[in-house]
Amino acid sequence: MGRLFFVLITLFAVAPALSAITTQTTREDELEAETKAWTEAELNPPAYPKPAGLVEFAVSGATSNRFLIDADTLSIGADGVVRYVLVVRGAGGAENVSFEGLRCATREQKFYAFGQRGATWSRTRDPQWRFIEYKDVNRQHAVLYADFFCDGRSPFRTVREIAQRLRYPR
Repeated sequence: MGRLFFVLITLFAVAPALSAITTQTTREDELEAETKAWTEAELNPPAYPKPAGLVEFAVSGATSNRFLIDADTLSIGADGVVRYVLVVRGAGGAENVSFEGLRCATREQKFYAFGQRGATWSRTRDPQWRFIEYKDVNRQHAVLYADFFCDGRSPFRTVREIAQRLRYPR
């Protein structure tokens, strides 16, 4: 009888902990569940950016690069992805142009195409979503996510609101 009592007491003491372990989900589990229920929209690259549509935004004092978004290419898809053209200008005059997407729900970014000489696009061979990390360098995606495109896990309501945030940062 004493042994049975000990076993029952032990089970009652351990049960809440076991329940917490089995019901606890990890970030990977949440992302996997969201990905299964989510379908990305099909798309083509927009028109190549024109200087008049470019809006500069501050990233960090640790870089001499300038970062610009083509406000004319900003869109919020039915799939919840903010799409845009990013232009990065180096201090030496080099320029990188990319057509990208940023998914607020999962804090991820994806390259769709890269700009080529002659104002044409070269599609990315195997575009993949990448988690946005906060780094000291190359933090443009983290800044876009936190300061301009996303209101928590959702994009801001309108393209106009995002463009205003870019033009008049707080």
